Amino acid sequence: MLAYVARRLAYGALTVLGVLFFLFLLFFWYTTPDDIARRALGDKALPEVIEQWKVNHGYDKPLWPWQDLDDNLLFSHFESMLTFDFGRSDADDVPIAERLREGMIPSLSLTVPMFVLVLGLGILLSLFVAFFRETYIDSTGVFLCVLGMSVSILLYIIGAQFVIARLLRWFPISGFDPDPDVILRFLALPVLVGVISGLGSDIRFYRTVFIEESHRDYVRTARSKGAGELRVMVHHVLRNGMIPILTRVVLAIPFLFMGALLLEAFFGIPGLGSITVDAIQGNDFATLRVMVYIGSLLFVVGQVLTDVSYSLADPRVRLE
Repeated sequence: MLAYVARRLAYGALTVLGVLFFLFLLFFWYTTPDDIARRALGDKALPEVIEQWKVNHGYDKPLWPWQDLDDNLLFSHFESMLTFDFGRSDADDVPIAERLREGMIPSLSLTVPMFVLVLGLGILLSLFVAFFRETYIDSTGVFLCVLGMSVSILLYIIGAQFVIARLLRWFPISGFDPDPDVILRFLALPVLVGVISGLGSDIRFYRTVFIEESHRDYVRTARSKGAGELRVMVHHVLRNGMIPILTRVVLAIPFLFMGALLLEAFFGIPGLGSITVDAIQGNDFATLRVMVYIGSLLFVVGQVLTDVSYSLADPRVRLE
């Protein structure tokens, strides 16, 4: 297993390097260091101020190695990311590492309860629908899932803010306060929106897994021995359907730290998702590359953890 994990990590490292290169290529294809400086300082900034800003942020170097082999932006880009020297934001000169620490708690406060609720409700409801397979309950459940998947999350957000927050005034429209006495009021609405928008796809996927497992030979054997349908679904179908479920669950866990981009942006939660959106809107390459780099690292880790979880969930799986 160790050799397999090492090989997957090596492939993952190549993936991360490729992501960093294409990010650099795409960003500077459409902008220049002068554009970044003017966005940070304003269009009326003097040329000497712009040049000094570029020197302070390392943008005074040539872009490519063939322009200067020893000192160029591409090599500096890789060096700073691979050594986790994130530097300062291009937009407001705040240390990016400090901003990451501040944004992690709001992001986890939103994504962790949303993840737990979607996972728990998704498995329970999909088991319920699969238990009544080929009935009107199953058909209605599938219809509602497809309908929920067809609606954009933006509609859920706008509808919830208008109806629940503005008309009914049950929760604030947006904002965030880490005070334990009021944090639930600010998180309840975005968590509710995240759960409702994500349940449809999960229930439909888990239902397909459970129905497929319910037609296996070992399930027929259990039924022939007199096991009730409820016992078959819980003790046999659920346990043996965990591998495809683990795929979705383990891959989702690393991205809990990255936050929910749209939910944080629309509900004013100062998490890592909001930081990413602000970096895109503000042409903040220093922050954007850090967020993409962390996201690619988490993706690689999630892939490896998924493979390892296979062997833990099913002893028949061997990693070679």
